[in-house]
Amino acid sequence: MVGPVQKQMGMDNRRFTLLALSQFIHHHLLWFLISAYAIAAVFPVAGLWIRNVNLGDVQIFQSKIHVSLLLLLLATLMFNAGLGVKTSHLKSLMQKSRVMLAGLAANLVIPMIYIFGVTLVMRLWYEPDEAQHILVGLALVAAMPIAGASTAWAQNSNGNLALSLGLVLSSTVLSPIITPVALQVFGEMASEEYETVLQDLAAYGSGAFLGLWIVLPSVLGLVVRFAVPETRLTDVMPFIKLINSIVLLLLNYSNGSVSLPQAVADRDFDFLAVTLGITTGLCITAFASGYGLSRLFKVDQAERVSLMYGLGMNNNGTGLVLASLVLASYPRVMVPIIFYNLVQHLVAGGVHEVTGRTVGDQKVGGT
Repeated sequence: MVGPVQKQMGMDNRRFTLLALSQFIHHHLLWFLISAYAIAAVFPVAGLWIRNVNLGDVQIFQSKIHVSLLLLLLATLMFNAGLGVKTSHLKSLMQKSRVMLAGLAANLVIPMIYIFGVTLVMRLWYEPDEAQHILVGLALVAAMPIAGASTAWAQNSNGNLALSLGLVLSSTVLSPIITPVALQVFGEMASEEYETVLQDLAAYGSGAFLGLWIVLPSVLGLVVRFAVPETRLTDVMPFIKLINSIVLLLLNYSNGSVSLPQAVADRDFDFLAVTLGITTGLCITAFASGYGLSRLFKVDQAERVSLMYGLGMNNNGTGLVLASLVLASYPRVMVPIIFYNLVQHLVAGGVHEVTGRTVGDQKVGGT
């Protein structure tokens, strides 16, 4: 028979193994992400299966809500983000309201300036329709709220989760107002046909969807955070980080299973190359604006990380859904959204690697 001591030793060994696995993925997340995309490009079947798993419909206020595995994975990220918020972070968030408001404004204004500049340059492009497809795709990226996945990256990079979650929730709650206005502004930059396209997009609302799958899980996570003793949560937080990393990889593998085979199959290489270059430029500009804002407000490292992820990452899953519903006759509009979704996680992975080394260097210097 196995005694209590042997059982305890077995539990300690399993805990140590899980902790080691969590730290290993945490320190090599960028390479795991690249591997997930590579697998998605050559073996998309499992990723497509994840996207197509239907768990049924739920009736809420006379509305039928579709529940899928993909949405539950997204909700898991948001719940864990709420669960990981520290009380001290929430108190400091009230003191950092100016930073959060500035971040929300920059998240809207900086992409508008960048896309306006791209619109002027792309007038020289030999294929006007392709230039308009890029504009509409970028407009959808910029008009979306901040990605819920940014909270997972912030948590894995030891960012300020309260600020990160505040940026996500604020941009999401305001999205029924901000998104249509942003799309109308981008419509003024487009040709007549594509101005109508953007106006049609502005008329399509997704507030209920965002509220159910982003706002509600985050609030539930916060409720659990305050209901459970701090000591018990401290013990499980390394495992929450492990779950976040796995869910993040699954989500990106699943999204890549849809986007990467399509991008590889398209042989219009000049369009793909210029679209990739422009979307990469937008992504780097957005991340850099988060860094610049952190320098302007002289915030600490944790808040700087959250600002960079928040301003650099947008909810492109919603953008792809909108494009598929409203713009079925303009399939190339999806290409900039697909590329941005890929690039933003690669840039986020790079930021994760750099901030991890910076924190390590600070610890070494302080010992």
